[in-house]
Amino acid sequence: MNIVLLSGGSGKRLWPLSNDVRSKQFIKIFKGENGEYESMVQRMYRQIRALDREAKITVATSKAQVSAIHNQLGEKVGISVEPCRRDTFPAIVLAITYLADIQKVSPKEPVVVCPVDPYVEQDYFDALKTLCSQAEKEEANLVLMGIEPTYPSEKYGYILPEDKKCISAVSCFKEKPDIQTAKRYIAQGALWNGGVFAFKLEYLLKKAHELIDFTDYQDLFSKYETLEKISFDYAVVEKEPLIQVMRFGGQWKDLGTWNTLSEAMEESCIGEGIMNEKCTNVHIINELNVPVLAMGLHDVVISASSDGILVSDKEQSSYIKPYVDKIDQQIMFAEKSWGSFHVLDVEHESLTVKVTLNKGHSMNYHSHKNRDEVWTVILGSGRTIVDGMEQQVHAGDVITMQAGCRHTIIAETELKLIEVQLGREISVYDKQKFALE
Repeated sequence: MNIVLLSGGSGKRLWPLSNDVRSKQFIKIFKGENGEYESMVQRMYRQIRALDREAKITVATSKAQVSAIHNQLGEKVGISVEPCRRDTFPAIVLAITYLADIQKVSPKEPVVVCPVDPYVEQDYFDALKTLCSQAEKEEANLVLMGIEPTYPSEKYGYILPEDKKCISAVSCFKEKPDIQTAKRYIAQGALWNGGVFAFKLEYLLKKAHELIDFTDYQDLFSKYETLEKISFDYAVVEKEPLIQVMRFGGQWKDLGTWNTLSEAMEESCIGEGIMNEKCTNVHIINELNVPVLAMGLHDVVISASSDGILVSDKEQSSYIKPYVDKIDQQIMFAEKSWGSFHVLDVEHESLTVKVTLNKGHSMNYHSHKNRDEVWTVILGSGRTIVDGMEQQVHAGDVITMQAGCRHTIIAETELKLIEVQLGREISVYDKQKFALE
């Protein structure tokens, strides 16, 4: 199978664990098969691999998420990077052009596109395989997955099939309705439009060239910021006459709020948290190294990270976004391709950061114009290179670098260090990269 996973958005409705850099799909809250916590994107990737080890998986995403994807999925996963955000139609066109020109996928092969963040079980991936096979038959140019509704939702568009067969022609599409209209649609047999569909690669390549003036992947990438912002539904789906929908009645949850996310959690507490016996339907997600105690609470979510602390009634947590938009703060945690960093303290002329490097990885060889740095290794071993001079480092070693000197560190084991940045102008933009000789 060729699968394109759409990974976008900042996920501010899951603040303080998500932000502009760390989207909701990278939060590790699900117990994996080995007992360790995994994120939505890791869970989705693992489930696809369990069904088809040879599946060609491409993640369509923004530049801000590339490091986190490499950190969580490894370096081998295909990534189609959007230079800027232009909604789902340009993102999908860029991804399928990447498949054709970079991955050399045959135009005759079917492609499945789906969001990276629904909470699903293995029957969903069996359905994706069926969807892929149906697209291969060429009975229709597009085959959608229609989710059988579990309640009248205002969050989704609706697909009205012509009949009640498992695979049916589409009668029409309906925009996101109010509750009463949604009830009427469901009574008519309507299905949720979950943004899952399949097609032959050659079909969408042809459609893309009809709607966008470009020659190949590199040309499309270079003019991407000039493209119209438009959804795939508006640009293609609702205008396609040869279209089918396949029913899916298995578990499918959009974990876009703390309320829905906590419903999918296997445990009531992740991290250091205690609640007394008077608490009911309370969930604690704590990334801090201090305990959280809850007493006598009902229907509440408590989430704590370096970015802040949320204490909310679960139903009210759906309305968090406008309040988070008012919070002006620097990113306190981020995953990178080499590991992660966690800001511990911010002062007027200093910044203290805990850095974790994965085994075998290293920082870029770089320098800073306006700040000095001091590294204290607290775990593991590796090698530092400072202005071309290399030395072994272990827990307890201290490395001092003045502004302007070139430096990097290579982790031979998992390596953790405390980095203290000192200077009057400390900025993420004060960095110059160099080739390591």
